Amino acid sequence: MLWQYLYISTAPSLSREEVESILSSSARNNPARGVTGLLLYNGRNFLQLLEGEEAELVDLMLRITHDPRHSGVSVLDRRQISERACADWAMKRVLIAESVEDRQRLLEADLPDAMDAELRKLIVNFAVLN
Repeated sequence: MLWQYLYISTAPSLSREEVESILSSSARNNPARGVTGLLLYNGRNFLQLLEGEEAELVDLMLRITHDPRHSGVSVLDRRQISERACADWAMKRVLIAESVEDRQRLLEADLPDAMDAELRKLIVNFAVLN
């Protein structure tokens, strides 16, 4: 049974290298766990979508919650899904455009077409507001 988790957390002091390290580690480890998803980082907060078997996501969320690099982990959405929205992404970093005017347009173009409309709205709102 597949699940999707969307969470937000605060990590204001991470360097670009630390964020890249998190992405590299995720891209390396997630395929073996059957986890897919995407990650946005605005320089202060993470918004991450995780997809996979529930046991794997629960384990991953426990590790994320205890990771000292960020705090205030809050699950925004948790749902059972019939298919993955990010099936081809072991962990894709979705870049947030510098220009507020460009953020929504560029993000909409980057997000998978198969993504649930409500979930898409949460992700786009995060990017536009931050």
